[in-house]
Amino acid sequence: MRVLGLDLGARRIGLAVSDTAGEMAFPAGALERTTPARDLEVLLALIQEREVVRVVVGLPLHMDGRVGPEAEAARVFASVLADAAKLPVDTLDERWTTREAERALRETGLRKHGKRGKKAKGRVDAAAATIILRTYLQQRAAESLD
Repeated sequence: MRVLGLDLGARRIGLAVSDTAGEMAFPAGALERTTPARDLEVLLALIQEREVVRVVVGLPLHMDGRVGPEAEAARVFASVLADAAKLPVDTLDERWTTREAERALRETGLRKHGKRGKKAKGRVDAAAATIILRTYLQQRAAESLD
């Protein structure tokens, strides 16, 4: 059961995929956004290529839990993707994932403090998607134990 994790941004979509058992999350790069139709086309090709059976999209809620325009856009994106891919697409509260990803990359030496190049930003997006996916997989595993 391979799962795809997405961290939606205005310029890029961070990508992560699970192993076939759906237990571990791995960064899979970042998609430079162009048009909604092209973004969807690329994601559908990735879903088919990686044999993905489920997708999770990060839901950028405000710190107080309110739904803002970005979170609403993520919900719409998830719905459109679910219809196009004919797969379940879930959302997951992603508050703090980008900051956690930046911190993790700094700690591993993959990102210098303050470095903002395109390659570095793509790494942060992929790392954020990986955190979203890892959290999602952990929650699903915990729910299956209940």
